[in-house]
Amino acid sequence: MPDISLTTVLLLCLAAGAAGWVDAVVGGGGLILLPAMLLGLPSGTPAAYALGTNKAVAIVGTTGAAVTYVRRTPLDLRLALRIGLAALAGSSGGALLAAGMSTQVLKPLVMVVLLVVAAFVLLRPDFGTAAAPGGVTRRRVLAAIGLAGVGIGFYDGLVGPGTGTFLVLALTAVLGIDLVAASATAKIVNACTNAGALMTFGWNGTVLWQLAGLMALFNLAGGATGAHTALKRGSGFVRAVLLVSVFGLLATLAYQQWLS
Repeated sequence: MPDISLTTVLLLCLAAGAAGWVDAVVGGGGLILLPAMLLGLPSGTPAAYALGTNKAVAIVGTTGAAVTYVRRTPLDLRLALRIGLAALAGSSGGALLAAGMSTQVLKPLVMVVLLVVAAFVLLRPDFGTAAAPGGVTRRRVLAAIGLAGVGIGFYDGLVGPGTGTFLVLALTAVLGIDLVAASATAKIVNACTNAGALMTFGWNGTVLWQLAGLMALFNLAGGATGAHTALKRGSGFVRAVLLVSVFGLLATLAYQQWLS
């Protein structure tokens, strides 16, 4: 494992907890976790280690949140698993391409994703407040498997940040379900994308397992707390928190990019 100070490890663990909480409620925990990894790991560490370790942490919190949702809210588990299997295949392919990606390429990509998510959250605050009429049709299911499964799964393996948010948005738009149902379904799909990418990163040896283990405990606690928050309070308050986090990280990454 690279030489990382105790203070940095503690800050990364706190970031993992915050990411788990945000991800469980509205998605997008990777918008906190991956930039924190890129900032916290020593200069010169290949980007693949940040990506791989991020997946090892995220899968724990996402799985914990998924279990909480399954126990507390009704959802179509069979449909979620069908989309999840497609996402697992897509994320495995994306992770294969990510192995050779440099930090200089990754940081601008993360910044673009941060801007897109921030703009959408600002411009569409009432998106998904109620289910669309007509129910979930076969055509909508196939579209969700292609877009949310293969497409976003591939993105998750390649880059990752914002996957949870993109899944919630895609599932709401394509399936016509409300945000709570979409969040619950997205957690199952996201657990599958994390598993697919993690298998590839683990096979390539680009996971810092000791650091990931510590951060995963915080991520799990944050995810479980976030899932309960979503079921009790909704996503309005968390949208505000997400925006603050996104703009703060965007500013930090932009400053680092400017210095380099």
